[in-house]
Amino acid sequence: MKRRLIPTGAAWLALGLLAGCGADDTELNAWMQQQKNEVRPSVQPLQPPKRFNPQAYNGGDAVEPFSTQKLSVALKQEARQPSSLLAAELNRRKEPLEAFPLDSMSMVGSVSRLGAPYALLRVDNLLYQVKAGDYLGQNYGRITRITETEVTLREIVQDASGEWTERSTSLQLQEGKR
Repeated sequence: MKRRLIPTGAAWLALGLLAGCGADDTELNAWMQQQKNEVRPSVQPLQPPKRFNPQAYNGGDAVEPFSTQKLSVALKQEARQPSSLLAAELNRRKEPLEAFPLDSMSMVGSVSRLGAPYALLRVDNLLYQVKAGDYLGQNYGRITRITETEVTLREIVQDASGEWTERSTSLQLQEGKR
């Protein structure tokens, strides 16, 4: 008997709730209409646009910052008084590996001949043998030291102010790379 009372009670409860939804909504509609009538939007008027006063351009007579005239003057000055770091590099004959950027080179091994260390570099699928004192890379790089796993070199580069400075960089041994 208890089994039958539970579904019947649930059905009566649901019916009662549904009956409450169908109640008269005239009171609700009257309140909504009253709220619509009472509310008045307040819109601030827009400010009129400010008058535009054009200004004359005064930079027309100045030298353009990227003009070829300015660049040629800077290059002539540098040619007359190159830094001591760069002067020695400009007067020597370039070596074959200076035509390639450093990131296109990889160290694939090292050998020792008569007690002097040599590094094996792969460039464009060709193998080159280099020693300390050789030049490579496009920044006047000179090999200063060779170990079994690394080639250390000194490069001459321009900093942000245009001055030539030395920096140290290296090529690491690339194992298993073909």
